[in-house]
Amino acid sequence: MNKSLILAAALTAATALTSPAFAQTVLRVDEVAVGELDPAKASDYADSILMFNVYDTLVLPRQGGPGYDPHLAGSWEADGANYTFTLRDDVTFQSGNPLRAADVVYSLERMQEIGQGLSHLFTGVTAEAVDEHTVRFTLDEPYAPFVASLVRLPIVDQVLVAENATEDDPWAEGYLSGNAAGSGAYTVTSHNPQDVTVMALNEGYFLPINDAAPDQVRLRYSLEAATVRTLLSQGEHDIASQWLPPEVIRALAADGAQLFTESGTGAFYVKMNTQRAPLDDVNCRLALSHAFDYGTALQMVAINEEVSSGSAPTGAIPVGMYGSNPAEMALERDMDAARAYLEACPYDPADFNLEISWIAEVPLEERFALLMQANFAELGISSSIETLPWALFTERVASPENTPHISQIFVNAVTGDPDTLLFGMYHSSTPGTWQSPEYLADDQVDAALEAGRRGPGEEDREAAYAALNERLMELAPTIYGYDRQSVFAASDRVNAPALSDPAMAFGVDGMGFSFRLMEMTE
Repeated sequence: MNKSLILAAALTAATALTSPAFAQTVLRVDEVAVGELDPAKASDYADSILMFNVYDTLVLPRQGGPGYDPHLAGSWEADGANYTFTLRDDVTFQSGNPLRAADVVYSLERMQEIGQGLSHLFTGVTAEAVDEHTVRFTLDEPYAPFVASLVRLPIVDQVLVAENATEDDPWAEGYLSGNAAGSGAYTVTSHNPQDVTVMALNEGYFLPINDAAPDQVRLRYSLEAATVRTLLSQGEHDIASQWLPPEVIRALAADGAQLFTESGTGAFYVKMNTQRAPLDDVNCRLALSHAFDYGTALQMVAINEEVSSGSAPTGAIPVGMYGSNPAEMALERDMDAARAYLEACPYDPADFNLEISWIAEVPLEERFALLMQANFAELGISSSIETLPWALFTERVASPENTPHISQIFVNAVTGDPDTLLFGMYHSSTPGTWQSPEYLADDQVDAALEAGRRGPGEEDREAAYAALNERLMELAPTIYGYDRQSVFAASDRVNAPALSDPAMAFGVDGMGFSFRLMEMTE
């Protein structure tokens, strides 16, 4: 071959290697909280994004409607308190190990033994491997939303985890805090829970992956709003977290950003510590809940005339869930009622000094703190505002005496079922978590929550949650600020059907960020 032909061949090869067809696409997103990679400990939104991409579950929420479809399971049967799942036989973990029924049993037992995250969903549940591809769950008592709860049981590779366990760390918590052991569509190539998690496409995934799905994803944590706005404007970021202030999202949209949405299965909750005076008295709490300016709160989260992060609340349960009130029963401010309840409060308002906290990583909450301070001042109630980083907040609420009078929290039904929205917040067995800083203990509330779990039918559950809604409104442990919808500003180089097309949407928050379903346009 002459030199000119050799040179031409070399140039052709070099061009092929550097052409767009061989260029890796990178999706850049951010979330505010620290990223927890261990599936037995994951609970919040950032963790959910990791779980739904790195791990798989037996079932998935059905896109565009209610119900659940098989995922790692090919099928299942229910018989009272027994659920039998037949696993697919074509799934391998990212390590190359095959999926077995023993992995499912191990994943459940590991979550229960560690006892963190969403382990409360699986109290009273045992599992056994019937054979290599069949697993049977047995429940101590009927639990109507059990199949829904399996969305929150990521299946880990038992062989890989056991290889990295030690005598001092029998469940390999140290290993799984920085490494993955899943079968998901994305592998973890690096993980710094304070900074960024980098994920790469798993070419051996058992389900189809969109041809234009991102090759790499960079999930960053706790970026400042100003930083995100600058990065998006400069084309160096793709999807911002839902926690940007509304005016920043509005400005980005005006500059050409897309607005993705994820319909909520939760709400913005203003939690009142029922164990600290003066909020240990129901009349004092009712005074504050009636003084809250619901209309202004909604204006504060509106993005534009078409898109908002919230809709009017009607009670303790978001509209559309079992037991909720209809949309036309929107809560409104009533200062006359607030003054009447304050009159019945045994404490002197002049002695109040309410501690109103807000989460440092969610700047929008500062505005609500200021709104409440002004609302309560109209009743002659003084208050102080305290900023708490998320990590410090979760420490503070571990005991009622250290929990602020008022905390602000966004809570979602992590499985799409109201049980996972309400049980962890209000059952007397679950105090002292970030979801339950009210420290509420009420027999009627407990009974309604337990009835909602038992079911078994839709009418039974509707009745149970309607009773719960009524009782919570009587007790007023919480101010129900608004039913929420997540809004994300995004660049024009990404298409996310699950965040833009209701027919493709999942009924679980965070699952819209299933990266294998997204498309990168460059």
